[in-house]
Amino acid sequence: MFAVPGRVIAAMFILALVVIPMITTDLYILRILTFAGIFAIYASSWDLLSGVAGQLSLGHALFFGVGAYVSALVNIHFGLSPWLTVPIGAIVAVMVGLLVGLPALRLRGFYLGLVTFTFPLILNGILFLFPDVTGGELGLYGLKGLSGSKIFDYWIVNTVMLCSVFVMWKLADAGSKIIKFGLILQAIREDEITARTSGIDTTRYKLVAFALSGFFGGIAGGLYAHFIRSAGPTTLDLFFSIQVILWTVFGGIGTIYGAVVGVYILYILIELLSLSGGLLSEIRMVVSSLILIFTLLFMPEGLSVWVRDKIEITCPRCKLINSVTRRYCRACGAPLHLDEQRSKEQGEG
Repeated sequence: MFAVPGRVIAAMFILALVVIPMITTDLYILRILTFAGIFAIYASSWDLLSGVAGQLSLGHALFFGVGAYVSALVNIHFGLSPWLTVPIGAIVAVMVGLLVGLPALRLRGFYLGLVTFTFPLILNGILFLFPDVTGGELGLYGLKGLSGSKIFDYWIVNTVMLCSVFVMWKLADAGSKIIKFGLILQAIREDEITARTSGIDTTRYKLVAFALSGFFGGIAGGLYAHFIRSAGPTTLDLFFSIQVILWTVFGGIGTIYGAVVGVYILYILIELLSLSGGLLSEIRMVVSSLILIFTLLFMPEGLSVWVRDKIEITCPRCKLINSVTRRYCRACGAPLHLDEQRSKEQGEG
């Protein structure tokens, strides 16, 4: 594990999540980090669908909102515990994901994005038609919290986040020797026609991608509703659909962990700037936008991918990941910087 720099960074991140509540009990800081954990699940679910599978979703708030509203409705009307309402909301989001995935069987790219963009708007209109049940514009209030303490809420959310992100990362890993799901999704993303002619059932895999994305998006929505103890139309807002794209593009689309990086940097940065007060609080969105523009100009594949390429190198023989500081592969002993050595020798010659 410690031979791969990326895994060391991941271990340090997990360690930081464990240590922070021991260092500070400031409820505002814990609240920000809890929201970051929820949004990390949400952003990773979008990356699984759009970044890995290539099915562009511009209305991903649909899954988030469905998870939030279903969890809230079941909790209020049946009095069930959040430990049951959140999974129920996620399962309903899976059904919605399968329904939304049907247009993906015929549409691709921007056209699919336009269709998915309309679904949150449709659901929002339906919610307003039944205000006695859904709360209308005011939403639903008085939900049970995840626990009786904000510190316990922090532990619950971040534990679920780490488990969910790890599962999505393994599902999306094209290099996995056990699960080939990620490799197939990336094949569909690169060239669906070629994948279909190779014998891959692209219809089934795209529907599964929508279902999985809906499941984890629903989990994020359910956790969000029970954490703030309410569910309203804002969970279906355009902001949630666009913001998740910005977070993922900034961190590194198609990697899963890049979405987590984007959330924990951009979201926390904006919140800390708003906490600082004064001019920085007023221009926090401008600062965030400038950082995003800078990243797109100089790190087009995302911050996490840029950092990964600087600290890691893949062995040309066995494809094992090594630290960039190594001269030879830690497994097969093949030279890692052969191209650089050849260029240097040609330059000297």
